[in-house]
Amino acid sequence: MTSNSGTPGNGQAPAGRGDSGLSYVPVGWLIFVMAWSVYGLASAWWLVGDSSLPDSVFYFLSGGLVANVITILWGLYLLGLAFGRSARFPRHFTMWQVATIIWVLARQAYVLAAPDFVVSARGLAIAGAEIAVGVLCIYLLRRGSSAETVYAKPRTEAPPVFVSIVAALLGIILGAAISAVAGFFAGSVIADVSDMGCFEGACGYFAAFIGLAGLVAGAIGGGIVAVWLVHRRKSQPVA
Repeated sequence: MTSNSGTPGNGQAPAGRGDSGLSYVPVGWLIFVMAWSVYGLASAWWLVGDSSLPDSVFYFLSGGLVANVITILWGLYLLGLAFGRSARFPRHFTMWQVATIIWVLARQAYVLAAPDFVVSARGLAIAGAEIAVGVLCIYLLRRGSSAETVYAKPRTEAPPVFVSIVAALLGIILGAAISAVAGFFAGSVIADVSDMGCFEGACGYFAAFIGLAGLVAGAIGGGIVAVWLVHRRKSQPVA
């Protein structure tokens, strides 16, 4: 007996071609993009309040911050599906990836059109790499690929999106706060133990850098754990 999605009713992966492991590449790419978004929020939010910025730069930064928040929240929902090996993950990931590619193209078009930006070969190469990896991930999760042997769990009654978002926000805030404090403390201890020089605040910058790294890792980890716990407790097979 099979479900409507073509997967066995008992939730086991369908027999056939095995997975080579490439189906996990989109999940790794998703985590990387989310981590980069957290770093973008942590490093650029304070610039929005700078009144000396040109309007085009202000709008660019504001749009980037909004996009980063959406990427993080949407990504956490996708990770909940991925960790649950839900058959819905490939389709939802494809939707997210298409939206991300559109954002990258729009961002690059804005940079090319705005007079306050300088187009560099490095920026174009990074944008091209983002699009190329995104297209590859979509291809790896295409219908009929070996991903069906990994993400084959029948549809489940997932918790409401609002619940996932609230859990994700709490996880991000708690994880970021705890990890940032722990990272700053660890950086201070390392600077003291290694007799790092404090010329022009070098030891302070080092501790702040470790704290920022802890903030990024803690925010991603806290959000992932929170969403995973919510989906793990609430998911039930659809009748």
